[in-house]
Amino acid sequence: MRNILDDFRYGARLLTKAPVFSCVAVITLALGIGANTAIFTLLDQALLRSLPVKEANRLVLLRFTGRNNGYSHSRSDHSLYFSYPMYRDLRDHNSAFDGLITTAWTQVGVQWHNEPGLADAEMVSGNYFDVLGVQPALGRLLVPSEDVAQEAAPVVVLSFSYWQRRFGSDPRILNQSILINGHPFTVVGVTPPGFHSVVSGDNPSLFVPMMMKPQITPGWNDLDERRSSWLNIVGRLKPGMTREQAQSEIDPLWHSIRAQELSEMGHSSQRFRDEFLTYSHLFLGDGSKGVWPSGDGSSTTLLLVMGMAGLMALIACANVGCLLLVRVASRTREISVRYALGAERSRVIQQLLTEGLLLGTIGGVIGIALAPRICHLLTWILWSQSAGELAFSSTPDLRVLFFNFALTLLVSLLFSAAPALQFWRPDVSVALKQQMATLAQGPSRLRRSLVVAQIGLSLLLLVGAGLFVRTLHNLKTLDVGFTTSNLVTFGIDPRLAGYEPGQTRELYQRILGQLAGLPGVRFAASTSDPELANNNTSSNITIAGYRAADSEDMNVEAAKVSSDYFSALQLPLLAGRAFSDQDRAGAPKVAVVNESFARRFFGTPLNAVGHYFCWGAGDVTPDIEIVGVVRDAKHTTVRKTVQRTAFTPFLQVKDASATTSGMTFYVRTWQAPEDAENIIRQFMHGFDSRIVLNEFRTMDEQVDKNLNNERAIALLASSFGVLAALMAAMGIYGVLAYSTAQRFREFGIRIAMGADRSTVMRMVITEVLWMAGTGMALGLPLSLLLARSIRNELFGVSGSDPLTLTIVCGVIAAVALAAAALPASRAAKVDPMVALRYE
Repeated sequence: MRNILDDFRYGARLLTKAPVFSCVAVITLALGIGANTAIFTLLDQALLRSLPVKEANRLVLLRFTGRNNGYSHSRSDHSLYFSYPMYRDLRDHNSAFDGLITTAWTQVGVQWHNEPGLADAEMVSGNYFDVLGVQPALGRLLVPSEDVAQEAAPVVVLSFSYWQRRFGSDPRILNQSILINGHPFTVVGVTPPGFHSVVSGDNPSLFVPMMMKPQITPGWNDLDERRSSWLNIVGRLKPGMTREQAQSEIDPLWHSIRAQELSEMGHSSQRFRDEFLTYSHLFLGDGSKGVWPSGDGSSTTLLLVMGMAGLMALIACANVGCLLLVRVASRTREISVRYALGAERSRVIQQLLTEGLLLGTIGGVIGIALAPRICHLLTWILWSQSAGELAFSSTPDLRVLFFNFALTLLVSLLFSAAPALQFWRPDVSVALKQQMATLAQGPSRLRRSLVVAQIGLSLLLLVGAGLFVRTLHNLKTLDVGFTTSNLVTFGIDPRLAGYEPGQTRELYQRILGQLAGLPGVRFAASTSDPELANNNTSSNITIAGYRAADSEDMNVEAAKVSSDYFSALQLPLLAGRAFSDQDRAGAPKVAVVNESFARRFFGTPLNAVGHYFCWGAGDVTPDIEIVGVVRDAKHTTVRKTVQRTAFTPFLQVKDASATTSGMTFYVRTWQAPEDAENIIRQFMHGFDSRIVLNEFRTMDEQVDKNLNNERAIALLASSFGVLAALMAAMGIYGVLAYSTAQRFREFGIRIAMGADRSTVMRMVITEVLWMAGTGMALGLPLSLLLARSIRNELFGVSGSDPLTLTIVCGVIAAVALAAAALPASRAAKVDPMVALRYE
């Protein structure tokens, strides 16, 4: 122990004697370790960590295979979503679980002291908190008795973060009433800090009983509808019960319930019976990490960023190892003397490793200090929000600290290995005879090898950055099918302000009429299915005179729009006519379809006009006439292919409550849309201050939001690539500066014997080009393998894109030449008289 402490003290003195080297090495390590720690902080909470609940290892997540029996309101994987009657049957007729809970996400309008706002909410079963074993921070949580009768328990539990943000952590909010969607709900408790939801990544502000759904989602009840799948189910196994045992017990129950549902549906097709019942199974997956229903690709983004940060850490190791090799060259005689005096190899190696560990520890400490700030920056880049608004914390905990410690130790050992290898078997006699500190050919090769490794790894990051930047450019310049400039969009849901579903249609009409009359407004329109919002509403159809094949997909995108919708979006009409104000309830039903719909079923847009179809399948009569065809346009995301779409007038919807998720408005302006925002906001506030505007932005901003993941990856990959190139430049410069200093006498002799200075410069440049060429030769095949692994994240560019590879190789060559410029210049300026006297 005393030897180790002595080694640390000696290492600290050496570092203070070389402040420039120490600062460069520490900053390099701090950036590499800090970035990895910050990304691991998010990755751990998003994908790796168990829920902060009692015995999370006993939780299971229910998932099914087979055909759905109706329609699914899902955020991604429909196999995770069930109907409420199915949940009730599974809950009441099994003996494998201590409890089954259910949850569904929604948005609600909250009024407190006449201040309206939107809040994320979870509708949960009454046993939700009991089964999870969560204890309140204030008051009480929901209980099973509040999950018996519909609309019988108007109570709400606040999340800890929402209690802090909206109510200032005031305990007097307990037992007070707040308005949710215009209805009074009594606050009964606050969840504990650290608990967000059983759904990973969600951070709801409110928890309300599932039986209050009629008030939470006005116009959409579905608590008794077996054909509607919209909630997730999580169970807690009984003590001693394995997942396999529970699945063998619950799968027969699943089949019996599905068989009953099949008999009630009356389907006779054997194909449907096989898909719905015979091949349908219920699976119990690991529920310890909760449900991950998000379809925004954030998990993939985090994994990609973690991979890039890992490469950065390797480059940092190679860079610091290379700097250490150059630095310890001056200690060749010192260490050789220690060997000559009888020092054991283990003591010398221990000293070198201790010095490296000291350097790595300083970098790791600074890295852990930087990690929360990097984490905040990452959350803003990835989600355009602060970490406090997400279900993530940027504060390091024990798991993150352990990761940081392990990473610091690993990095320290990796870069310390280079000088340790150099002095593993030194030639003491040669070193003692030298009159200046020189290194043998072996260490010289090791230095060059580390530089080559840096160049190869830097090339990997730069190729990835180039491909992601090309992808982002291709998506940003892609024609989405409609004009995004001078277009403002926002959403409203009057039901969240207390309006009854039957009042909404007239309300939308009044808003549209008055919006169209505002100064600077050309068109105002609305839709139930917003564009480029990662949202879609589809249904199957039956077309008059068209016989669908058994396996043919007859689902089309279904959007209810206002009469000026196509004018507002400037969607070109290819055939027929657009909607008019006469297309309302009582008039013949009409629809406008997109080009993909028309070409798929009728060959050409013109042929589609005049044909009839209807929603649904089976014994139905097509009664909707196709009166027009519009150009194809991107809908769900910029990436996804155009889907077949049918637009219908929202004025012809029989049941006004059918627009269950509110409406999205589009306002086409004459002036810049930013100038019209205040006018629109003031109008809506004056129209009804209780109505909250949701997602108010320009359409160009909406496109940018749609490309948030691609932009984040491109930005981070470019940042990592630039840092990697700078580190490679530092490594090249360090090696060349030392090697030219070692060859000072040689260069002087060459010049004295008649070599011109350009020849000397060419010798140095040739050395750096050899290292750069070797690094690129090794890095290019690896970059092609990397590109294959990320090909699903690319768009409009191949992994072997010649332009990207050429530019990256050019950048690497330019960086190498720039780093070599000063050492080459110094070598060419050697004075032969000084060099011949140099020792």
